Amino acid sequence: MSSTDGTAPPDRPADGKKLELGPVGHLGDRLFSGMAHGSGGLVILIVAFVGIFLLALAIPSLARNESSFLFSRVWEPGASPPRFGIAALFYTTLISSIIAMVIAVPIAVGVALFTTYYAPKRLAAPVAHAIDLLAAVPSIIYGLWGILFFAPILRPVINGIGSALGWIPIFEKPPTADVGVVFTASVVLAIMILPVVTAISREIFAQTPIAHREGALALGATRWEMIRTAVLPYGRSGVVSASMLGLGRALGETVAVLIILSVPNANDPWNSSIFAGGETFASKIANNAAEFDSPEKTGAYIAAGLVLFVVTFLVNSAARLIVARSAPGGKRPRKIRRIGDKAQTEGAAL
Repeated sequence: MSSTDGTAPPDRPADGKKLELGPVGHLGDRLFSGMAHGSGGLVILIVAFVGIFLLALAIPSLARNESSFLFSRVWEPGASPPRFGIAALFYTTLISSIIAMVIAVPIAVGVALFTTYYAPKRLAAPVAHAIDLLAAVPSIIYGLWGILFFAPILRPVINGIGSALGWIPIFEKPPTADVGVVFTASVVLAIMILPVVTAISREIFAQTPIAHREGALALGATRWEMIRTAVLPYGRSGVVSASMLGLGRALGETVAVLIILSVPNANDPWNSSIFAGGETFASKIANNAAEFDSPEKTGAYIAAGLVLFVVTFLVNSAARLIVARSAPGGKRPRKIRRIGDKAQTEGAAL
């Protein structure tokens, strides 16, 4: 847009390019700029130091390890020579997090749509606050509630799924199955990550441009068709990023999983079924903290922690990239552009 005299606005030169900010001059500006840059650099240094610390302590133990670290299920860091692998830990961590995501994400999206577009304001606000308050419940409370109250409730569900789908190894119900199984931990994890996914999805859905929503309604779409054609495509990247942030929370959860999961022993070896016990990276490290009495044992657990650190870092990095893509000013989905353009055309014709 140009000014009344035909010249360009003061913040934009004649060629249309936006002017760059000049050098910081005032003392307050310099201090604030230095603090902002220093804070960003400090966070990067902390993450780098954590990674270097884990790597430095894990390499000596990995060099003496006689088993395949990535593919072995043996965990005997105190043996001579030491033998340890993360295959069972990685499987339990991954499968419990995936099940939690499968349960939590559809519910979170449904709650976000309900509070944003269906519920009246006097009901939407209390529901949204109640969901957000779930994030304030300590992990140990979730663990105690899950193993003492919720696990017995899930027992009939576990028995039913095991009877119907027990021929599939992942749903096989072992004879020694207890309430502290991977499935129970996964459901509790789903409840724990529900507030994160719901809150972010709700904010993304609420930011859908009103022109897109009203354009769909003006073309004769019902409320659900408006949500399906305008809101969901616009918020798809935000929902994916919220889901990955929830996945990072599920991967690193320690106390609740430690309380719920029963630990396999020598007479009850590892089982791939979700209706068996197991250990995740975090619960394994927390449950065996008393073994940190020698560099060899400590290095083995730190190596497992390094894998968890890398996996969680990659998940959260991917989430940040998706959030950046869905930021204001990004490309709109093609379907939304078509709806908006068609609505504008028909509005101009009227």
